[in-house]
Amino acid sequence: MGMIVRKNYPQLGEVKAPYVHSVRHGNTLYISGLTAFGTAAQRSGIAGQAEEIFSQIGKIASAEGTDFSALIKVTLFITSFEEIDELREVLYRHYGASLPASSLVEVSRLFSPDLKIEIETVFGL
Repeated sequence: MGMIVRKNYPQLGEVKAPYVHSVRHGNTLYISGLTAFGTAAQRSGIAGQAEEIFSQIGKIASAEGTDFSALIKVTLFITSFEEIDELREVLYRHYGASLPASSLVEVSRLFSPDLKIEIETVFGL
């Protein structure tokens, strides 16, 4: 079995729950579900929250020596499809020509009532 590295990133804030921001196993980077909680975007619409989350994901990817062109899989948890067009604009902008495999799931709520989206990702390294 390859080495497993569990890691938090100070620039994303302190984790106050039983998880880490990412786990690297071999040539794969798994990033935990991230939200806009505790940021200026927390009370914004789904597009604003998604932009904040992609900024966080980008910081992790950069720290690990990769970028969105290596994004393999994304899972998005949203609380409503009402703003799906705005969300898709954000997704296309960040994915560029490197579209990942994707799952989009509507959930009844996330851990804070003003959160509209949580995104988890998997990168190839």
